[in-house]
Amino acid sequence: MLKKILSFSILLISFFTAVAQKNTTVNSKYDAHALFSPLPYSMESNVYRAASGEPNIGYWQNRADYKINASLNDVTHEITGSVIISYKNNSPQALPFLWLQLDQNLFNKDSRGQSRMPLDKHSRYGDSKSGFNGGYKIASVQIIGDNTTDANYIVSDTRMQIRLAKPVAANGDSIKIKIEYAFTLPEEGADRCGILKTINGDIFAVAQWYPRMCVYDDVEGWNTLPYLGAGEFYLEYGDFDVNITVPASHIVVASGVLQNPTEVLTATQIQRLEAAAKSDKTVMIRTEKEVTDPSSRPAGNTLTWHFKMYNARDVSWASSKSFIWDAARINLPSGKTSLAMSVYPFEAAGRSKWSRGTEYVKGSIENYSKRWYEFPYPVAVNVATNVNGMEYPGIVFCNAKSEGSELFGVVDHEFGHTWFPMIVGSNERKYGWMDEGFNTFMNSLAKVDFNKGEYYETPRGMDVMAQYEFGAQSESILTAPDAMNERNISVALYYKPGYGLELLRNQILGPDRFDYAFRTYIQRWAFKHPTPWDFFRTMNNVGGEDLTWFWKEWFIDNYRLDQSIVSVDYENNNAANGAVVTIANLDQMAMPVILYYETESGLSGTINLPVEVWNNTNTWKVKLPITEKLKSVVLDPDKVFPDMDFSNNSWKGE
Repeated sequence: MLKKILSFSILLISFFTAVAQKNTTVNSKYDAHALFSPLPYSMESNVYRAASGEPNIGYWQNRADYKINASLNDVTHEITGSVIISYKNNSPQALPFLWLQLDQNLFNKDSRGQSRMPLDKHSRYGDSKSGFNGGYKIASVQIIGDNTTDANYIVSDTRMQIRLAKPVAANGDSIKIKIEYAFTLPEEGADRCGILKTINGDIFAVAQWYPRMCVYDDVEGWNTLPYLGAGEFYLEYGDFDVNITVPASHIVVASGVLQNPTEVLTATQIQRLEAAAKSDKTVMIRTEKEVTDPSSRPAGNTLTWHFKMYNARDVSWASSKSFIWDAARINLPSGKTSLAMSVYPFEAAGRSKWSRGTEYVKGSIENYSKRWYEFPYPVAVNVATNVNGMEYPGIVFCNAKSEGSELFGVVDHEFGHTWFPMIVGSNERKYGWMDEGFNTFMNSLAKVDFNKGEYYETPRGMDVMAQYEFGAQSESILTAPDAMNERNISVALYYKPGYGLELLRNQILGPDRFDYAFRTYIQRWAFKHPTPWDFFRTMNNVGGEDLTWFWKEWFIDNYRLDQSIVSVDYENNNAANGAVVTIANLDQMAMPVILYYETESGLSGTINLPVEVWNNTNTWKVKLPITEKLKSVVLDPDKVFPDMDFSNNSWKGE
């Protein structure tokens, strides 16, 4: 028996030695097992979230409705307000305390966010040298009921905890909270709110302007990460009833529908708005000349503007006496309409500037409504501000100095955020790529769609972009925004996830399967709270592919790609018999293979191989169907994959 075992072992050794001699040895970092072994998701499916990536039969989320009264002092820049929050606990747990967000506290000089501002360089989120000291001044917090009582609360940086005498019971109990507050609006508000000085008056872009409920969900319970600047927002859905009192000379635009136009607009402006609601062409509501004409505003010292917004996660507004105002109808796939509007100062007017702003709003929303999911709001307002670009439900803030393709790009991007995170309510504070990256991907298609490609530019090849997106200083997409080096945010949250989805659509799933899966993801999670794992599972199940290798290399880890041509050999040293190309995967990322070849007489062809050729090896041999000598062979000739070294992707014949 021992003799037979020894003989068999010798045969095995001889076999593997022979195989090894036939395989090409390459210097590769690639480990197929690390990439293609089954990847366990960090969250198992349960009664709340299904393995298929959709909300399960037990899915729930809480709700917050807001009634807000606020006033603006345009001299001191102070906003005073009161908010009544009606909070409904749909969770299966009783809640003995509540957490709220106080985002304006970021601008308190002693906040955690300000303590992170660098001394030696600029930050988008604050200035260590600024003398501004903002934040909320809380006058009172009350629990409203049969007997209104003062609440027991504490403030911790950008959060408030209310400790309840009686818990909010599970499965549908509710509570009402009233908070009276004030704060001074910063001129530079972390690029999310601010004040723009113009010839005809300041423009106040107001956001994060009322205490908001933290999300209590089935994943983490209370989500109480502090607001530090980079990490954006995670909010509950609800209805909003808002009154904003400003100087009578001001025009106010906001999320939602204006409820009292006869009280705050002239008869002419009301007629023009009615005409705009029926027009595909931009209609002037308040012209440049009328901005300095007192008759373009009703008489009085102050006016109160009343807005309502339904099933939204937030509301924002802007106010100024300097606003030029125009509008046009938005046509939606269902036959419904919405209203696109732009407000901007004299300095931003002009055909190459903001006078086309409403056209861009209309084009963006009509396009995305047709491609993905219908726009859910009755208005879409574009505001020229000192904010470079920031999104809120039904209203966005864009830089007043933008023009041409830059203005189209920022308007399209900010309104693209309607779908992520306004409709699909992901946790931006932790997973910024789930709104910025998804939106960047959608923007790449919009550049082709808008006005027959008016602003389309041929994208730069990955021979340039790979080093930018996967260089030595790059970070994983799944890194929380506040934990990223600020210089990496544009790459890790915007470009890299956006381009990853482009590759998934164009090179892996194909447009038909990808678009169907992406639309399904939006439909499943509209006005709900998905996690990354819900997205991954949905794309796998609806797209019909196990894409865990892709999620791992592109989103979870920070792998790099280096495909290479090792050799080109003619069969039996005779080109008439065809050629064999040996290719290698030299780094830890794997991608499908696009192999282009051209013969000496000019005949050419392309061979496409799936990613599965790298399932268990770092080298692969490809037979070329030729009968003459080759002029060249090239891997990824159009440079669509993020190869870190394109110099080893080509071979030239002698």
